[in-house]
Amino acid sequence: MSESPTRSVDEAAADCSAILDAVHEAVIADRQFPRTVLLGVLARGHVLLEDVPGTGKTLTARSMAEALGLSFNRIQFTPDLLPSDITGTHVYDETDGTFEFNRGPVFANVVLADEINRAPPKTQAALLEAMEEGQVTVDGDTHDLPDPFFVIATQNPVEQEGTFELPEAQRDRFVVKTEMGYPGRGGELQLLKRRANRSEQSPSVEQVIEGADVADLQAVPETVTVDEAIRGYIVDLCRETRTDQRVEVGVSPRGVQRLFEAARANAVIAGRDFVAPDDVQGVAQPVLAHRLVLTTEASVNGVEKGTVVADVLNRVAVPAMATE
Repeated sequence: MSESPTRSVDEAAADCSAILDAVHEAVIADRQFPRTVLLGVLARGHVLLEDVPGTGKTLTARSMAEALGLSFNRIQFTPDLLPSDITGTHVYDETDGTFEFNRGPVFANVVLADEINRAPPKTQAALLEAMEEGQVTVDGDTHDLPDPFFVIATQNPVEQEGTFELPEAQRDRFVVKTEMGYPGRGGELQLLKRRANRSEQSPSVEQVIEGADVADLQAVPETVTVDEAIRGYIVDLCRETRTDQRVEVGVSPRGVQRLFEAARANAVIAGRDFVAPDDVQGVAQPVLAHRLVLTTEASVNGVEKGTVVADVLNRVAVPAMATE
């Protein structure tokens, strides 16, 4: 992890723009979607995608990894998936009579945890340790994961039978939650064009930066200035979620920190060395909504978490930026 980045904010913004261009060439979706995923990368967090099958989540994860010059693995979560299927296990070597650790698919820079809510809680917890600690423990031995390490987890919002909902503490580990949505008519025509031309079925993505430079890119948000008034705005937004009558559990202190980190990352992508109120507002929905636990009454009445966040944004006064 680079403490003093060699890139300036302008250079990092140019890299981010090139990364988004490369991913957008392959992934047919609104540009805001890969931007939110990149936001998670810059904020050194993980991304939760909730969307129906067939929208291009796997392609997005692989394309982001290719653009960043990072290794990629996909894990299909199923009810019979064991923790060792993710982390790896010790295998007996008959030649020298010792046990050798055989690494699991979690040992990659970018890991797609597909349909994470289909695996039992014990298996989910194994991935949680990897996400939180950057390491896995197998038979008492600790093994460090590659650095950087980034998880994109997906879950299907429609088919909930036989699934294990992510507990609140686990959802809180994801810096952002977002969705792709269906492409527009032009996008679906483009999909058919790729299908008609078999050579274009699986588009390749041009590598933009070296994998070794990702840590340097992630260090740039640490140099972004956050005015005291903006810090207060971030805290007030999160505290306001805890007083809303529709909310049983509001944003946690970890969520406050994640909003701060995401706002700085958003400023870098925009090419600014300071955080503006727009940065906070622009990331509030993907950072905060999934952290809320609504009351039973609100859930029965069909209240959307996004609506609560929008109302909070409307209620909390926006600080004025100091002008020089």
